[in-house]
Amino acid sequence: MATYYLNIGLTYMVIGFGITLWFYYVLRRPFLGRFWGALVLGLVGAFLGGVVDFYFEGVIQRLANLNNVNIFPPLITSFVLMWVFSSVSGSER
Repeated sequence: MATYYLNIGLTYMVIGFGITLWFYYVLRRPFLGRFWGALVLGLVGAFLGGVVDFYFEGVIQRLANLNNVNIFPPLITSFVLMWVFSSVSGSER
């Protein structure tokens, strides 16, 4: 049972890290706190997506699963949170 939750947590962390790399290095969006601020925001967004998955499990359950974890809610929530926060942060870079 503990490995199940560890698997979910690690998957969310990888998603948040990937979104952070995408926004910070590929899209070159500015973030308050630069890379570390973006990383914290990406991880928080991914875990918030997991919460969305928990409450809307019946609706989202039919979507594709990766490694027995539904990746769409953390991916989408992390992406949206990073986009909004980088737009608000301005040009600190």
